Amino acid sequence: MDDDDDDIPQLSSHTLAALQEFYLEQQQREGIKTSQGFNQYSIGSIEEDWQLSQFWYSDETASCLANEAVVAAGKGGRIACVSAPSVYQKLKEQDGKDFSVCILEYDRRFSVYGEEFIFYDYNQPLNLPENLLPHSFDIVIADPPYLSEECLQKTAETIKYLTKGKILLCTGAIMEEQAAKHLGVKICKFIPKHSRNLANEFRCYVNYASGLD
Repeated sequence: MDDDDDDIPQLSSHTLAALQEFYLEQQQREGIKTSQGFNQYSIGSIEEDWQLSQFWYSDETASCLANEAVVAAGKGGRIACVSAPSVYQKLKEQDGKDFSVCILEYDRRFSVYGEEFIFYDYNQPLNLPENLLPHSFDIVIADPPYLSEECLQKTAETIKYLTKGKILLCTGAIMEEQAAKHLGVKICKFIPKHSRNLANEFRCYVNYASGLD
């Protein structure tokens, strides 16, 4: 045995046990998904990645926002979800209703949704596929990943390019002034919730007469 082996870092028994527990939980989750005939559109089917500033809505909030989008879009309407995958997933659970939806998202894991997935980086707000025509969506739902004016301003460029008029924005309460400035939206009474509690107060904003008041 080489003396150099002594220099190789060793995990403590506590760390090893924690790792084993993590992998076991992961295996159990995958087992549950398989045994239940897992629905790829259910919230949590793709887990949050906090490094990408991802925080999924609660099931109730996602349903409420999805239902609002369907009503606002109208019969045969087109809905765009910009950085709002849990609303997209809820909309897909309503498969068969008379509307269409696409998801614009930076996280390529959502490419499992096929042609409805469009890779989106808010730093390049108008770098969109040619077939994504301007003002071709009846409503755009957006949840900018960061609470900064730069992120909101760039996401706003995308929203204004896509929408025929209606906008449903979800972001922090501290962004109220900037949201009005860049998108002309006003705060709603409805308070969105997340599956995990966030430190920042979160709110919805619209520019039309919605069912969220």
